[in-house]
Amino acid sequence: MSLVFLHFSPFESITPIINGAKSWYQFGFFSVQPSEFMKIIYIMALAYVISQHNKYKIEDDLSLDVKLLGKMAVVSALPMLLVLLQNDLGTTLVMVAIFFGMVLISGISWWLILPVVFVVTTVGVSLILGILYRPDLIDKLGVHAYQFDRIYSWLQPEKYVSDSGFQLMNSLISIGSGGITGRGYKDGIIYIPENHTDFIFTIVGEEFGFIGTTFVVIVLLSLLLRLFRISLLTHDSFGGYFIIGFLSLLFFHIFQNIGMTIQLVPITGLPLPFLSYGGSGLWANMVGIGIVLSIYFYEVSGKKEARFNK
Repeated sequence: MSLVFLHFSPFESITPIINGAKSWYQFGFFSVQPSEFMKIIYIMALAYVISQHNKYKIEDDLSLDVKLLGKMAVVSALPMLLVLLQNDLGTTLVMVAIFFGMVLISGISWWLILPVVFVVTTVGVSLILGILYRPDLIDKLGVHAYQFDRIYSWLQPEKYVSDSGFQLMNSLISIGSGGITGRGYKDGIIYIPENHTDFIFTIVGEEFGFIGTTFVVIVLLSLLLRLFRISLLTHDSFGGYFIIGFLSLLFFHIFQNIGMTIQLVPITGLPLPFLSYGGSGLWANMVGIGIVLSIYFYEVSGKKEARFNK
């Protein structure tokens, strides 16, 4: 309901448009981004659908897999649409990553998954190639080439350094200038817009160098591996599916955020979990970690203790 009201709200003082996106509730100095918490609820909804469906699945049947995929698509359609209408492509992509991550472990046959992945990949690659080499065809589809400035500035930031490529070029210069050990804490000299949120990894690279960025990557990778291990140990299917969904969320955030600072992927407004400044995203991630710890306590460590007491 909060996403619905956010979209249709006529009160600009409460639901302002920030950086082209209408994604926040503003109450004086306090702001909340409901889509961040919605991602946790979305994971819970998918985990419930998968666990309930598989509870009564007694044999491999492609028709049952199609039914499960349809259920997941129905659950995903409305929240994805509402987030996309906010002009928040980054969060929409996160939800797509969560969806595919949970599809992979849902038990759906690969004979069904592979054709879908092939179609999506083909469409995506065709779109990018069309943007680069046949923008006239893209215009005929009703989408203007200038709307893909992020793609152009991602592939050739030096050509757009005075405009859309400014942030990426400075990010590359900043990380490169850090060298092995970095310039030192608060000794960075390259100006990076949004350096406390979306581009926090750039600051780590400049101030702490290759050693600092490697340390950050190792810590985040260790967190993901730990989540995966807990998902394997839990005996509750809902809990296992939730953990994989949350892992997919964190993985996409980490990959996208770090990747966009080093020109690996296009720039989107996604923060680096537990490092970027921000209230709603940090709260939502802490809620997710809290749920995982609860699952671990009741489904893993608790049962280990019970077996030991016997």
